[in-house]
Amino acid sequence: MVDFKQDILAPVASDFAAMDHFIQTGINSKVPLVMSVSRYVVEAGGKRMRPLMCLLAARACSNVDNNLDKEASLRLAAIIEMLHTATLVHDDVVDESGLRRGRPTANATWNNATAVLVGDYLIARAFDLLVSLKDFSLLQEFSSGTCEIAEGEVLQLQYQHNPDTDEATYLKIIHGKTSRLFELATEGAAILAGQPQHRAALKAYAGHFGNAFQIVDDILDYTSDADTLGKNIGDDLMEGKPTLPLIAALMNATPDEQQLLKTTIQTGGVESLDRIIRIVQDSGALDYCRKRATEETHNAVAALDSLPDSIYRQALENLARLALTRIS
Repeated sequence: MVDFKQDILAPVASDFAAMDHFIQTGINSKVPLVMSVSRYVVEAGGKRMRPLMCLLAARACSNVDNNLDKEASLRLAAIIEMLHTATLVHDDVVDESGLRRGRPTANATWNNATAVLVGDYLIARAFDLLVSLKDFSLLQEFSSGTCEIAEGEVLQLQYQHNPDTDEATYLKIIHGKTSRLFELATEGAAILAGQPQHRAALKAYAGHFGNAFQIVDDILDYTSDADTLGKNIGDDLMEGKPTLPLIAALMNATPDEQQLLKTTIQTGGVESLDRIIRIVQDSGALDYCRKRATEETHNAVAALDSLPDSIYRQALENLARLALTRIS
């Protein structure tokens, strides 16, 4: 059993604490409302996996001949978390969500306009800090990557309420909305560490990890509860999002069940939530999703084979395996 603090966090614990402090001090707007909302959403953070992955990747791809710029890696990790927080704030507005990680969202606490504008501030502040690292390759990668993240969110909107969405389209959506920021965290660390030979491996690791992470999240929407999930069960169904459990269930359900699933995706709502959960569970869709999440996790771990053996590489492997324990 992977222990988060011992097997993942411990190798970079001091860096992680410093990074967490930097996030708080890095938000320095002169506008009190910006400060209040920014701190509210940042402090609501969970395990901060993306910046943690960034710190581990920076160490994993370095060596004794390479003096890692610790301050720069802390700053990059903080930038990653600011971008992540901004995407969550914007997502909650788009989805009209009232709950995030078990507490009221920024849009529910203040209003949509305030949440959107503070999300914009966090993105702008992240790029302000990114420029200070004075690395054009890093800035170029983050600029294009941030565009792809936005495109992923728009693609999800485009296929919302579309019951004909297939798995290939689903993977394109989650690559943009979830996996791409993980890729920026690890590939960005390699760029910053001056280790370009490890960029492809770390990007592949993060891409597969992100896919597995999102698939697991989508499984939990049909097997968990609001306290564990940190959001209301059935939120994705309410919004008419065709996630992988629904896509897989449509392949094996009876004609009557398929009609119910398609109608619910088209209209949204949770009036038939209990029955749909039973259909998804009985159709074997969740078993298929677990298989796909396991495959993505194995691919993530395999991508690290070219990196030097170290406690940091091992921690990255442990982090990938930990995601799967949420559905074991």
